Amino acid sequence: MTEQLPYGVFSTGALHRHIGVAIGDQVLDLTSVVDEAALRSTTLNAFLALGRARWAEVRAEITELVADPANRQRIRPYLHPLSEVQMHLPFDVADYVDFYASEQHATNLGRMFRPGEPPLPPNWKHLPIGYHGRAGTVVPSGTAIVRPTGQRKAPDESSPTDGPTRRLDIEVELAFVVGTPSDLGTCIRTADFADHVFGVVLLNDWSARDLQSWEYVPLGPFLGKSFATSISQWVVPLAALEAARLPIGAQDPEPLDYLHDTENWGLDIDFEVQLNGQVVSRPRYRGMYWSPAQMLAHLTANGARLRTGDLFASGTVSGPGRDEVGSLIELTDAGRAPITLADGSTRAFLEDGDVVTIAATAPSPAGGRFGLGEVTGTILPAVPRRR
Repeated sequence: MTEQLPYGVFSTGALHRHIGVAIGDQVLDLTSVVDEAALRSTTLNAFLALGRARWAEVRAEITELVADPANRQRIRPYLHPLSEVQMHLPFDVADYVDFYASEQHATNLGRMFRPGEPPLPPNWKHLPIGYHGRAGTVVPSGTAIVRPTGQRKAPDESSPTDGPTRRLDIEVELAFVVGTPSDLGTCIRTADFADHVFGVVLLNDWSARDLQSWEYVPLGPFLGKSFATSISQWVVPLAALEAARLPIGAQDPEPLDYLHDTENWGLDIDFEVQLNGQVVSRPRYRGMYWSPAQMLAHLTANGARLRTGDLFASGTVSGPGRDEVGSLIELTDAGRAPITLADGSTRAFLEDGDVVTIAATAPSPAGGRFGLGEVTGTILPAVPRRR
């Protein structure tokens, strides 16, 4: 991780948390090596609030520290093996919004959830559709996920029942971390995306599909999503992704003026999904219909303000091939075609004890690709309701 210099929050044997950057298999404690008071906090929020110019200055200072052999003795006391530190949620999440930006994913789910109707709702290609999630249930990678309980109703059941979800799923997503806030009543332009967004994290939007399908009409996702959302432990700055930028694909019909992405914030990012150590899918972000700059512009189109620590996600990243989808409901055709794992067991949806790991890579400015970290979670049994 020497090219991306991602930021995270860690602790060693002591209780106090420190802000650091990952360098290979080590983390550099920034508290004593960079002259910036915001980095002596226990979360990234104060640093995120400083804005783009200061982000760039600090990144340049860290790059020089790490690259110059003359600094090795100076920084050596502040380097810790990643294997010996505990990682924490890197920033306090202010608000969480999840979009639905993959045409392929939206089409696949539309066919499953609304058979006999057009798979895409009539507004889908006119605006980035999203919903507000629950910031308080965003957790760092490695946090165990308790199987959620709620109302579910199968098509062959006459009435709903209450119990643990039978259709626990994943959603492979890329999420964007807001640094610079905005005033209430201000609309953010697509051209100002990089002035407000500090960086990206990998995100798994755990989904209880049976709870979701019963509750989502007419107001959309609620308890089927809000029980847990996992993010990677490291925030990769946008500055590290310049080589990953791509023109966005053709959009038909042409978006309204405020949604024109003049900066081309398509991204060449490849994901890999492992279930119990076995690769089951490799989604690609480059095929997403709506760009993150368009998502941010629409998120604030009504004058809603941004706050430092806001998190907004892309929605499930899915491609046209069966091995490019970002959810089990797509991979298994809503459970009708379970996948077979190396041990001979099959999965339609997640079972207790399953471990899901999502990793991603992006192009390096020097050639090749570098890792963006990973987000992992283990499924625990549901907690019985108290009577």
